Amino acid sequence: MSQPVLPKTQNPDSVTLCQSCGATLKLQNRYTALKPIGQGGFGRTFLAVDEAELHRPCCVIKQFFPNQRGQKSLERASELFRQEALRLKELGKHPQIPNLLTYLEQEGYQYLIQEFIDGINLFQELKIEGVFDEAKIRQLLTDLLRVLQFVHQNQVIHRDIKPANIIRRSADQKLFLVDFGAAKYATGTALVNTGTVIGSAEYTAPEQTRGKAVFASDLYSLGATCIHLLTEMSPFDLFDSSEAQWVWQHYLRQPISPSLNRILHKMLQGATNRRYPSATEVLADLQAPVQGMTEGDRPIR
Repeated sequence: MSQPVLPKTQNPDSVTLCQSCGATLKLQNRYTALKPIGQGGFGRTFLAVDEAELHRPCCVIKQFFPNQRGQKSLERASELFRQEALRLKELGKHPQIPNLLTYLEQEGYQYLIQEFIDGINLFQELKIEGVFDEAKIRQLLTDLLRVLQFVHQNQVIHRDIKPANIIRRSADQKLFLVDFGAAKYATGTALVNTGTVIGSAEYTAPEQTRGKAVFASDLYSLGATCIHLLTEMSPFDLFDSSEAQWVWQHYLRQPISPSLNRILHKMLQGATNRRYPSATEVLADLQAPVQGMTEGDRPIR
C-alpha cells in the first residue's frame, strides 16, 4: 500500500507524486492538499484546493488515518468513517453544517472532501477574545440548538460537541457545527443497545461515557461548552466530585441572568430524566420573555 496524500508544499508545483516517497499529491486529479490543519483519533485533515474549479476554491480533505491497532478495530474505524460520509451527505444540506463535496477511496485510503469554513473555532476565539458574556452565550445557544434540531430530526447524535467543533465564519459571523466523525444514528435498537464510548471526556454526558448516548447527551455537551466559554476553565474543574454537583457559577467572570443560569443548570443535569429532552424545549425557555428581576433575582456571578 502506498503512503497517503501529502501536502503539496513539501514538493515542487510541477510534480504529482512525492519525490521522497512516491505518495499521491492530488486526489481524483483535482483536490490538492496544501497544509495539515488537524488530527484526531480517526484521521487527519488538510486545507486543500479544488483545481477543477475556475477560481480554485479552498476545501478540506479529511483522511482516514486511525490510531487503532488490530484488524477488528481497524475495520470498525473504517466503517465509522464510511458512515460519516453517509451522514454528511444528508446533514450538509443545513446552512450551518459544511457540505460534503465527495467521498472517495484512492490507493487503499479513504477520504472525505468537505466545504472549507473560513474562520476560527470557539476554543481559539476564547483564547483571543476572552470569556463570553451572556449575549454571546445566548446567541451561541440559539444558533446551535437550531442546528441540533435538524441533526436530531435526522436521527443523528453528534456525540462530540465542544468549542473546537464550532467554527465562526469570518465573512458573516455565522456559527457552524463540524466534525461528525463521532456521530451515530439513533434508530431502531441503537438507543437501547450499548455502543462505542466516544467523544471528548470533559464535555461528555455521564450516560455517553457508558456507551448509551441519547439526543439529550448533545444538550449536555453544549451546556458544558457554554460554561467553559463563560469561565475559561475546563468543565472538569467546574464540577465538585465530593458533592456531586456543578460549581461553575462560582467562577463566572461576568454576571449572568437567573434565567440563563436555570437553562444551563437543566442542560447539565447528570440524570437524563432531569435534563432537557430536546433542543426544541431548550429553545422555548431561551426565547421566553425575561421577567423583571426582583430582589431575589439578581444576576449570578
